Amino acid sequence: MNKRPLRPVATALAATLALCASGCSGTERPGSSRKNPATANLGAVIGGTPQKGGTLTVLSNQDFTHLDPARNWVMNDMDFGTRLLYRTLVTYKAAPGTAGGDLVPDLATGLGTPSHGARTWTFHLKRGVTYEDGTPITAQDIKYNVERSFSPDLPGGSDYAARYLAGAEGYQGPAQGKHLDSIKTPDDHTIVFELRKPFAEFPNATVMPTFAPVPKKRDKGPQFDNRPFSSGPYKIDSYQRGKKLVLVRNTHWKASTDAVRKAYPDRLVVVMGLKANQIDDRMIASEGADASAVPWYALRPESAAKVLPNAEVRKRLLAESTNCTDMVQMHTGRAPFSDLKVRQAVQYALDKDSVLTASGGPAFNDLSTAYMPATLFDGKQPDTLKIPKTGDVEKAKRLLKEAGKPGGFETKMTVSTGDKGRAEAVQQSLGKAGIKVTIETVDPSAFYATIGDTKNRTDMVYTGWCPDYPSGSTFLPFLFDGRYIKEKGNQGNHSLFRDKPTMQRMDEIAAMTDAKKANAAWRQLDGEILAKSPTVPVLVRRWPLVLGTNIAGAYGQTSFGGQLDYATVGLKDPSKSQG
Repeated sequence: MNKRPLRPVATALAATLALCASGCSGTERPGSSRKNPATANLGAVIGGTPQKGGTLTVLSNQDFTHLDPARNWVMNDMDFGTRLLYRTLVTYKAAPGTAGGDLVPDLATGLGTPSHGARTWTFHLKRGVTYEDGTPITAQDIKYNVERSFSPDLPGGSDYAARYLAGAEGYQGPAQGKHLDSIKTPDDHTIVFELRKPFAEFPNATVMPTFAPVPKKRDKGPQFDNRPFSSGPYKIDSYQRGKKLVLVRNTHWKASTDAVRKAYPDRLVVVMGLKANQIDDRMIASEGADASAVPWYALRPESAAKVLPNAEVRKRLLAESTNCTDMVQMHTGRAPFSDLKVRQAVQYALDKDSVLTASGGPAFNDLSTAYMPATLFDGKQPDTLKIPKTGDVEKAKRLLKEAGKPGGFETKMTVSTGDKGRAEAVQQSLGKAGIKVTIETVDPSAFYATIGDTKNRTDMVYTGWCPDYPSGSTFLPFLFDGRYIKEKGNQGNHSLFRDKPTMQRMDEIAAMTDAKKANAAWRQLDGEILAKSPTVPVLVRRWPLVLGTNIAGAYGQTSFGGQLDYATVGLKDPSKSQG
């Protein structure tokens, strides 16, 4: 088996470990209590309090998947959109560590008032909140954006409205004047949601960009993605797809109505299309204008050797957990993956340890033995299948023989370009069992649209899922409830898993009023689905970011997958920024 694609990564990691043996205070070793140097800044704010002004530059290797709030359901994009461009009914507290998971009012005056056994939720809007042109934000505008999220020509957004609103079945958006009767706006400052079943966690759902306002007269359908109308502290000055996005202050945003967003920089400039290795090197060097820059995407595994041994660079390193599980998802509705034994063969053949190495090693990742991340299991995932972390190739071969495929088979797997190294590790380990995988890479900005096209996608995809908040209800149903699979714009359930007992159990758990019993039930269901092997959980990544030396107010926001919290970041000395 050709291991050349992995060799540079393994070499870099070996160098890192060798250097850290003498130069990194607190390098974690097996059986040692010393701390992981990558996590030294967990829960901390880097750079102190920012000064107002200047230009914050974001160096990126990709464009956004979506900025339209009706379509924005990728962690990083949601962070950027909801912290800078638009506000939602409720949002997350701007704070490092676990406090970043606390809900706080945003456009609403509170966290919502339930009635009728949590089937009805009422929110009242703050007075004096306006758009970028100074016109007032109304309850009708929030209703309109929720409704437009159902439009077939606006795929990609969150499914909470479709899953919970009464009368939402078959709804296709507000075209031809059709509206949802389950969203009522008795006046400009009151919005009422009527649900088809009790949902005590509904305020958590209103953090989603779906619950941001969009005035009907500003809606331009799919083109709205290029120029969302701002209700946040910044507005779009210019946007060249794949090249550059420039944000400037929204002078009609009032800090007095917003306790979350600090809006320190005068401008934010996102420079796209850069090579990932160049971004890493520029951030590590932090020279000139790059001192006032931050990276969009996580540090590449290959760059770990340049960061971990260097104490000065480590001071600028954030590495919060993404709280998201990477998975190999198989098309369970199509042969050969419609056969349980074939899917189980993939479970046993996969060498997760090699994927871990390709991802930067244990400094930046944790192996995953369950679907839900450890935070949903009180800090430690169970290991119900007891498969060795390096796999069991002989067991995989036996399962393939039982499935009538003693020589294995050929298949294709779609991955984002940033996951190519991980995909090659998967390819190599499955190949040992006779499963020959061809890798197809897709630009990150087009990845979810590609794998969301259920008729034209490959039989395997490498992707992941993050809980929108700390509950199994926002994880397992989105990955494994077959009733919400879409032909295009499909999200989460990329295994196209349709299992009636699983869906019935999900409904039973969702109806539980005792949160502790519900949590225990979700955990048990996780193991039951794992035995049916629609996907293989691989690892939970950290989100390592090396920041410029002039950056202040920076921390990884745990509720946004460890990405930088754009609500609070700014510059130590704005006069030193450029752009």
